[in-house]
Amino acid sequence: MASPASTDASTSSRDKILDTAEPLFARSGFAGVGLREVAEQVGMGKSSLFHHFPSKVQLYVAVLERVFHEFDQRLELRASQDEGPLAQLHGWATVVVGMLAEHPNWAALLLRSLFEGDVIGREDQARIDVIFSRIVARISSALQAGIASNEIRPVSIPHTIQTMVGMTVFHFASGDMGDDLLGEPIYSQPQLQARLSHLHDYIDHALATRPLDSPT
Repeated sequence: MASPASTDASTSSRDKILDTAEPLFARSGFAGVGLREVAEQVGMGKSSLFHHFPSKVQLYVAVLERVFHEFDQRLELRASQDEGPLAQLHGWATVVVGMLAEHPNWAALLLRSLFEGDVIGREDQARIDVIFSRIVARISSALQAGIASNEIRPVSIPHTIQTMVGMTVFHFASGDMGDDLLGEPIYSQPQLQARLSHLHDYIDHALATRPLDSPT
């Protein structure tokens, strides 16, 4: 039986591998990353890396799962607050922008994963899909509740979710194109605040039954 110290060391090594692989996959995609490159940057032998992740696919899946789990947990924590549908959407927008700002690799990684699903096995993809489905269901439920209470206009829920993904994930993954359009880095503090304000405006003026700044 492994001692607590050895278990902690193993967990630490695993996290270090994931921390190293994450920006590599975000920058170069699945095909552009080799396990030898990951091992060298971690500072361990390739055989030691294989002990934690016997294949590149398993490493890639673990990186994606960790990201989706973090989103799921943070959004669930925010959902535990007792508030109406619009307030929930505002809270989630703040959480998502904060997480993408805190982890600048995530947006590109998530965007790339949409086009690299064929490298992931069915069982692994099913686990990721379960997490993603929970996130989508949570947002869908808030939209449905808002429509039912007349707090939110009768919008298309799938299209609304697609729009919000585009306004967050694509925006933060747009790289040099986004920087050029904005005239300064996407991840600069003024632009992070501007993106969050833009999302809040969308919620208030595109989704709310009566925009908050309109005359009563």
